[in-house]
Formats: sequence, C-alpha cells, structure tokens
Amino acid sequence: MKALYCQQNSPGEEITFVFQERENLPPTRDNDVKVQVRACALSWIDTKLLSEIKLEKELLPVGREISGVVLEVGRKVTFFQPDDEVVGILPLDSEESGLCEVILVHEHYLVRKPEKVCWVEAAGTVRDGVRAYTALHYLSQVSPGKTVLVMDGASPFGTIAIQLAQHRGAKVISTAYSLEDKQYLERLRPPVEGIRQPLVARVIDVSNGKIDVAESCLEETGGLGVDIVLDAGVKLYSAEDESTSKSQLLPHKHDIITLLGVGGHWITTEKNLQLDPPDSHTLFLKGATVSFLNDEIWNLSNLQQGKYLSILEDIMEKLSSSIFRPQLDEPIPLYEAKVSMEIVQKNQARKRQVIQF
Repeated sequence: MKALYCQQNSPGEEITFVFQERENLPPTRDNDVKVQVRACALSWIDTKLLSEIKLEKELLPVGREISGVVLEVGRKVTFFQPDDEVVGILPLDSEESGLCEVILVHEHYLVRKPEKVCWVEAAGTVRDGVRAYTALHYLSQVSPGKTVLVMDGASPFGTIAIQLAQHRGAKVISTAYSLEDKQYLERLRPPVEGIRQPLVARVIDVSNGKIDVAESCLEETGGLGVDIVLDAGVKLYSAEDESTSKSQLLPHKHDIITLLGVGGHWITTEKNLQLDPPDSHTLFLKGATVSFLNDEIWNLSNLQQGKYLSILEDIMEKLSSSIFRPQLDEPIPLYEAKVSMEIVQKNQARKRQVIQF
C-alpha cells in the first residue's frame, strides 16, 4: 500500500510531498480500529507547531480528516464493530497517513458517520466543524440575539461558522475578498424550505480596499459593535510593512478592537498577535476578551476527550440535517493527492480539497 508523506530536509526549506510504499499494518492493538479509508480531506500542515511540540519527523504523515468503513476492531474496543461507517481526525502524533487505503486508529478519535452523509462531505466538514464549535461555543458563547462577524465567510471554515452562528440564532455579518465570494455569501440560505431570508445579514466587500469594516459593522449594529469576531488573520503593522496582496485585505487590529461591543469576544487565528498598551486599555474599558483559536487543543489533553467526541457527533448530526453545507471542491482521485496537497500547503485552495478512494 502507498501512503502520502511530507518531507522537510532542513528548517526553512520548502516541504515536499512524497508517496511511500508502506509495509503491512502491525497487528490491531486492544483499542485500535482498522479502517478502510473512503475519503480524506487535505489541510495545511503547521510544521512550526509540530517542531514546537517535538513532533517533527523526517517523514510526516499527510491527511488527518478521514471517513471510512471499520474492517476489524481490537478486543477492548466498545464503540464500534466491523462494517460500521466512521469519521474522525487523526491525532497530531499519529504515525498513520490518512491518504492510505487501510489505517489503524484509536477508537477515541472516531465517531459513527450517519448513513445519509456521503464519505466526501463527512471528511471535508469535520475539521472546519471542530474549529467553528471551538470558536463559537467554547471560546465564546454564541446565543440568540448576538451579532457575529465572520471574516472571509466564503472560506470553508467561514461557511461552517456562519451556518453554526445563524443556527444558534445570531445575526451574522461577513467580509468578502472578491465579487465571487460576495455573491456566494449573498446566496446562502437556511436549509428550511420557504425561508428566503439570507444567512448573512450584511456582506462587506473588502476586495477594493476602500470599505471601512469597523464603520460598516458599527453602522449595522446601531453603534453598539459586534459581540463576537472570528478573524481570518489581522494586519499587525502599517500598510507599507505588509507584503502580500492577501494581507492588504485583512483588517488592522485597531479596526477589530474598534468594532467590538461591550463584553465582546475576539477569536483570533493570528498566533503572533501583539497588543500595545493602548489596545489593551481599550479592551479593558469594553470588558472584552481576546482568545486564540487552536483547534488542536482537544487532542493535546485526554481530559477533553468526552467533549471532543460529542462535538464530532454533533457536527455529523448537523451535516445529516443539512444545517451544515460545506464549501467543497470536486472529489479528487488519490493519484492527484500530491499536487493537491502542494496547492493546499501554499494556501491557494479556496474550497476544501477532499481525496476520494
């Protein structure tokens, strides 16, 4: 059997992806589940995080969000039996590549896949679902009547976050990075027949760089500001210090602090966020919080295992009832996985890439 791995010869060097012939699987351990993989979603690999938590290896397995059929179970496995359809995310320290026909997974990383959910949707939604739940339920408490700003709402994560926030009764505002994204967001509707009201109350098109996000949000909320902000990165410095065109479209950290309401929550994906004393003072005056979104936390502590599995089950239930409708690209055959992973690693994919077996 072949499996896809990521190779980085030296720090700072561009990583490459290689198919390796792997030996036969070891015997199934007591708590292991042998899974025949039917679909595997591709996600960006954070090599810096892996080196920081001492998980760097010469060959890193690629592909962690999988769906498939149980072939065999260890003697202490209680959750599953052969022929069950399952979905899950392989842990950070997994030796297994999800881009392999048959893998071994500990039962505590899997949940059952509903029959009406297809393999590709299950694998393609599970990671963005976990991120959305982490942001909106655990780092903030989304509830009816709250206003949520989702930056880059047309991204795979943004789409699921919008759908979860709206389902919980929140009013959603979103930013769009292109005309195509704006049109996509304006077409989003709830799954209930007969309801024509859009999921997003206001789409702010920032593609031309002329629209002030803070001003638009304050206008939409009657000057009160938004309760929850999910960013997609922020501009840390002045415009001349930012190099890429994408970073030109990001809001400045001061804009986000300005548009936050009293008691608001700012959920950031910017791991190098720096707040100056005046920024902290403004947040203090508003009684606002800043939280960092790292969805890997669930598997870094066994204490969270029960909550984590209930999140996975809830994601599948919402996928089954069409509350979640993911932003997926066409399924990709395994032989194109290497090229697709290179695109994902360069952050050039606008839709979630899923390999179908």
